[in-house]
Amino acid sequence: MTQIDPASLPQSSRFLDVAPGVRVHLRHIPGAGPAVLMLHGAIANARTFYSERGKGLGPWLAAQGLDVYMLDMRGRGLSEPPIRAGDTHGQFETLCVDLPAAMAEITRLRGGIPVYLVGHSWGGVLLTAFLARHPAWASRVAASIYLGSKRAIRVWNWARLIEIELVWHRLAKWVAWRRGYLPANRLRLGADNETRRSLQQSQQWVRAHTWIDDTDGFDYHRALNDQRLPPTLYLAGGNDPVRGHEADVRRFAQESGEHDREIRLLARKAGLSRDYDHIDMLTHPQAEQEVYPQVLDWIKQHGIAYPQPADI
Repeated sequence: MTQIDPASLPQSSRFLDVAPGVRVHLRHIPGAGPAVLMLHGAIANARTFYSERGKGLGPWLAAQGLDVYMLDMRGRGLSEPPIRAGDTHGQFETLCVDLPAAMAEITRLRGGIPVYLVGHSWGGVLLTAFLARHPAWASRVAASIYLGSKRAIRVWNWARLIEIELVWHRLAKWVAWRRGYLPANRLRLGADNETRRSLQQSQQWVRAHTWIDDTDGFDYHRALNDQRLPPTLYLAGGNDPVRGHEADVRRFAQESGEHDREIRLLARKAGLSRDYDHIDMLTHPQAEQEVYPQVLDWIKQHGIAYPQPADI
């Protein structure tokens, strides 16, 4: 069978009205199979997963026949308006408004087909928190795949001292206080910006042993212990010293309650050609042969048969 070129697949932008004057962007690459909803991490946007030229995990999955949706969190990417000083939204709006809106849009378009979740970095944490808050939506999810996702950081090394303690908890906090938001793109800390509120909430979750939402007191640990998450694959980079260290990824999997789970290391000692880091597990040319197929295999293992891409 001739492989479909991801660059040949049509991409469209859907905009969901989630609040007065606020629209979140959902990038869509259609396929006949089950739906995949993908969520990026902090100081990032949906281009973590795609490019206009068809590069990335999103287009690759669509070329395998899946119906792919990639969400720009509020104010990031093509969502409108972009983050600016004085914006007060944070993680709570993502969990309680924007992700439900994305799931509702997928339901409107595809009905009750199985949905799979893919999260990179902090996106995986937010997806788990979303499932904890919304058991009804969780029942629609067949399986999840998280790449480099951790909630709390417990490892101690030089990378943590510089990237987390100095830059994230001190410099970023100071800049956000002075500017009214974190201009991470301009500072070259990441691909996109953060509000003060989202920065504050992520900093709290990274440090805390408990996992409680400071907006309404929702206890994520308790909720996850009272329900069972969908089967989840946790992928950790072999060269990811702090933003998704294997030990912290394992802790995240354990604190997410009892569920079918598997943790894999993307590293030479696991038989791969390289030790992947936090970003190149999605962007390195070799990831298409070594990382992307692991995502697809997990979807196939935990779902129904779906139409395969036709010959071209």
